[in-house]
Amino acid sequence: MSDSDPVPGGRPGEVERATALSGELTGQGVHGVVLAYVDTAGITRVKTVPTAKLASAAAWGVGMSPVFDTFLADDSIVTTDVLGSPDGDLRLYPDLDRLTVLAAQPGWAWAPVDRITQEGAPHPACGRTVLRRTVAGAAERHGVAFRAAVEIEWVAGRDDADGDAFVPAVSGPAYGAARQIELSDCAADLLAALAAQGVDVEQFHPEYAAGQFEISVGALDPVKAADHSVLVRQTIRAVSRRHGLRVSFAPAVLGQGVGNGGHLHLSAWRGGTNLHAGGAGRYGMTPEAESFVAGVLGRLPALTAMTAPSPASRLRLRPSQWAGVFTAWGRETREAALRIVTGTAGIRDRAANLEVKPVDLAANPYLALASVIAAGLDGLASSAPLPEEITGDPALLDPADAAARGVRRLPVTLAESVAAFRADEVLRTALGPVLADAVVAVRLGEAGAVEGLDDEGVAAAYRWKY
Repeated sequence: MSDSDPVPGGRPGEVERATALSGELTGQGVHGVVLAYVDTAGITRVKTVPTAKLASAAAWGVGMSPVFDTFLADDSIVTTDVLGSPDGDLRLYPDLDRLTVLAAQPGWAWAPVDRITQEGAPHPACGRTVLRRTVAGAAERHGVAFRAAVEIEWVAGRDDADGDAFVPAVSGPAYGAARQIELSDCAADLLAALAAQGVDVEQFHPEYAAGQFEISVGALDPVKAADHSVLVRQTIRAVSRRHGLRVSFAPAVLGQGVGNGGHLHLSAWRGGTNLHAGGAGRYGMTPEAESFVAGVLGRLPALTAMTAPSPASRLRLRPSQWAGVFTAWGRETREAALRIVTGTAGIRDRAANLEVKPVDLAANPYLALASVIAAGLDGLASSAPLPEEITGDPALLDPADAAARGVRRLPVTLAESVAAFRADEVLRTALGPVLADAVVAVRLGEAGAVEGLDDEGVAAAYRWKY
């Protein structure tokens, strides 16, 4: 008997639904379903099943070793006292609510998964489960819900470049019409594919770095926002490949220059009201929103262990490159780590939000969102005061003035981020001991893997991993 064959028991409601969906997918010419999750290192891992086996996957899951929780980006393995051995098994259960036909991959559908033990309990290192638990706790303890979005930046390279080199696929200037025209056909196909998949695209434009583009999507509940982050990247990669392009979401593809970000946008809501607008605080924030922002601000050094988790992240996190490398906040201040977005007059009750800038797409989006929300909720619960805002570039502040205002540089090395995370009980508790230890082991493993490499060597090591 294979691990996909039915056995007595299962989840009857999901099986009936999956059986019906399987028939619908077959009628649409879909032959297989991609079951996807993101590991601790930020790599999307998948298994696939034939469409006819979707009901079995919904009933019993699909096997996957828990060892992947301690995989590094180069597929080497580190260990903790719980994870990293060849023992054990998990089951990948597709979320049928998120099942999506892949417009850019004819014959395929896609679904994110929850990882469950063979005994039926949530796997303690499942980031999707952690994020769902964090969101549910916010509703139960604080009556707060969230809307979130993850920006997607990437570079498009020529697929026929020699070796693993990056050669930009377009030559136009930053934000330039020439670059948009050069990628016009691919971009149109990408927008069509995302629309067919139900992804609400708000903006798509050429970005600053060579060959770089960005897509912004509409805000959703945090779990679905993280799901969309994974789905959008899958779609970008598939469409680009069909146009002969090679893409990278790595924080930096070169040792110098502006890298790819994955900024988080987040707003807290209560009873259908946006707490970041219409309040008596600065820029319309309510006192709770100010305290939420203060909570995130105070834990930024430790948060970078989740939001900027790769050695390549450090190539992006440099001053005066709009990466937000100082513990500071400001309204529409793109050099501050936290940017207060008020939105345009007339839509501020819907548009106001917090942007967290020291985030890239090496991050597991579920862990990044869960950690940022946990930090903000701790600030909200303690009514943490929000310090003075900054304007301009914090790198230009007099050191004494910066110190007096609590503005300091975020960790320069991955080891420094890990040290801050290890000392942060709130974030470790939010993830749980098994996952927190995996984060530490994987981050230190990544740091050790590039020891002795210069900036160009680090960029090359991660260029095509994300």
